[in-house]
Amino acid sequence: MSYHECMKTSDVFHQLTREVYGVLGMPIDIDDMAAVLRRIKRAVADADPFLMSTANLNFLMTSRSNIEFRDSLLLSDLCTADGMPIVWLGRLLGIPIKQRIAGADIFERLRSAEVYDQRLRVYFFGGDDGIAAAACKKLNTEAGALTCVGSLYPGFGSIDEMSANAVIDAINASHADFLAVALGAHKGQIWLLRNHDRLRAPVRVHLGATINFQAGTLKRAPEQMQKWGLEWLWRIKEEPHLWRRYWNDGVALLLLLLKHVVPLLLMKWWDNLIVRTAPSPLRVKQVEHHESVTIELNGDATEKNLGNVLPCFESAVAAAKDVVVNFTETRQIDARFLGLILMLNKLLKKHGHKLEFMGVSSRMARLFRLHGFEFLLP
Repeated sequence: MSYHECMKTSDVFHQLTREVYGVLGMPIDIDDMAAVLRRIKRAVADADPFLMSTANLNFLMTSRSNIEFRDSLLLSDLCTADGMPIVWLGRLLGIPIKQRIAGADIFERLRSAEVYDQRLRVYFFGGDDGIAAAACKKLNTEAGALTCVGSLYPGFGSIDEMSANAVIDAINASHADFLAVALGAHKGQIWLLRNHDRLRAPVRVHLGATINFQAGTLKRAPEQMQKWGLEWLWRIKEEPHLWRRYWNDGVALLLLLLKHVVPLLLMKWWDNLIVRTAPSPLRVKQVEHHESVTIELNGDATEKNLGNVLPCFESAVAAAKDVVVNFTETRQIDARFLGLILMLNKLLKKHGHKLEFMGVSSRMARLFRLHGFEFLLP
C-alpha cells in the first residue's frame, strides 16, 4: 500500500487537529516532550509510517531555498522546534511553543525504561565511517529501552546511490521500529522523503550529531549552554568547520527578523492600536462542485475561529476532490490557521488532490509572504 493509499479516516481528524503553527514557512508542532514520546509509541504500536523532523535554524534557512527539503518538513507527521532560535522566533510571533524538543533529547528519553514499556529496535544509518557501528555497539552494552538491530555506513555518494535496493532491503530486513539517519540535514531529509514508501521502520528521523553523541565521538554542550541558546558555540569548538554554517545562518536570521518578524509585529500593533479593528467571527460556507469543493471564509482566519472551519476541512478531504479556499471576505490570518492550511494541503496531496486559493487580497498576500508561506499562493 502506498503512502497516498494508507491514509485512514481517523488520521484525517488527527492531522487536522494537530497543534501545528506556521513558523516562517515551516510547520512546527507545539507538543511537549511527553506528547512527542506518546506519538512515537503510538506510531510503533500501529506500525504506521511516521516521518519526524527536528527543525533548527539551519532547517529553516534550507527550507526557504530548497523546495524538496521544504516538502520533507511539510509532509512530516511531527515537526519539533529543535533549536532555541526557532523557539525565540515563535514566541516573538505569539506562538506558544512550550519547550525546545531536540532530536538528541528525544533519543535520550527513548532510552529510558520508564518512558517506554518495551524495547524499541533502532537502526543507525549514516555518519562517518565506523560511527554508526560504534553507536550501535555502545547502545547494546548499556541498560535501557533501546536495542540496536543494525547499522550501515553508506559512504558519501548521491541520494540515488544511497537509495539502492540493497541499502533499503538491508534496513528493512532489520525489522527496526526506529530509523535514525545521519547524512547531513539536507541530504538526510531528502533521502527520507524519497524513500518514504519503501522504508518499513515505522518511525524515521534525521538525527544528525545524535549518532556521534551516542558513539562518544562528540560531546554535547553543557545543559546551561543549551538553555541559553549557545550550543552553536560548543559545536564550533567541537567541530571548527561548522563556523561558516553558523555564521551564514546567523546573518540570515537577522534578515528574517528585519524583513518578516518586525513587519508582522508592526502590522499587529497598527491593527490593535491605530485601526482598532475588532476581531471578526468566522463564517464558513462549503459548496461542492463536480470536481472540487469550495470553502468560502467570511471573517478572521485565526486560531480562535478554528472550530468553525474544522468540520468543513474534514468533509472536504473526505470528498476526495480538489479544494478551493475563498479568502475574498477574509482580512486576517495567523500562524495557527496557516498551520491548519498546511495540514489540509498535506492530506490532499497524499490523496492526489490539490489545494488552491482565490480572492486573496493584497493584504492577505502580504500576510502569507511575511509568514513565509507565499509558496502556497498561485
